[in-house]
Amino acid sequence: MSTVSSSVENSLATVRLGRVHGNAINLELLRDLEAELETAKQRKDIRGVLLAASGKLFCPGLDLRDLLDYDRPAMAELMTRFRRCLLALFTLPKPVVVAIHAHALAGGFVLALTADWRVMARAARIGLNEVRVGVPLPYGVTQILRDVVRGGKLETVALLGSNYTGAEALQAGLVDELHPAPEVAAAALERLGLFADKDPASFAVTKAHLRRDTAERIATRDAHYLDEFLDCWFQSETRSRIEQIAQELEART
Repeated sequence: MSTVSSSVENSLATVRLGRVHGNAINLELLRDLEAELETAKQRKDIRGVLLAASGKLFCPGLDLRDLLDYDRPAMAELMTRFRRCLLALFTLPKPVVVAIHAHALAGGFVLALTADWRVMARAARIGLNEVRVGVPLPYGVTQILRDVVRGGKLETVALLGSNYTGAEALQAGLVDELHPAPEVAAAALERLGLFADKDPASFAVTKAHLRRDTAERIATRDAHYLDEFLDCWFQSETRSRIEQIAQELEART
């Protein structure tokens, strides 16, 4: 059973995360997401993509319970696939709007950062808490952050691992609109319609120009820094923290 589903209405595709463990990221979810994005890219009848999720969470990031069993080659494969998904979203030649109906943390929020527009529930919590666990932000993520975060908050977002809600998230440029949770999906679809109403070729070329430099840096340099990430992931202190978090998550289920 696929961890990602899609539907199309009025030429707008909704690509929805729908996996156990709150849509936490593993290899299966990344494969399914990449496949759905490729389909949306190739289908001429699709003019825009809404990235959404089912359940109580948008996405909490990597599935630490699953990933505890990954050895170094498996973890390298996952991070390589993660980079491919980020680039597929970031460079999609059609508008992408994300509906953050609930908490989106770490890698889950990274997925949202690739969108052209982010609509979030006022009470949702977002942030990049990797450094608090002992895991560095991948090189490609830092490059996307540089494009998004404003107001001198780049270091705060990336290095302190702080979480944001409501007006703070808006002020930092992490999201573009705030709504009550029940209104997020409709607001995001409305915004997607405004983007998708533009001439497709003109939109695609302009978006490519805006994102080309960042996309090329990620595509050509990210793999060079993969071993740095893996070294931190497998160091004993980080593994102990990950194991503790995984045990806490298991106890809640």
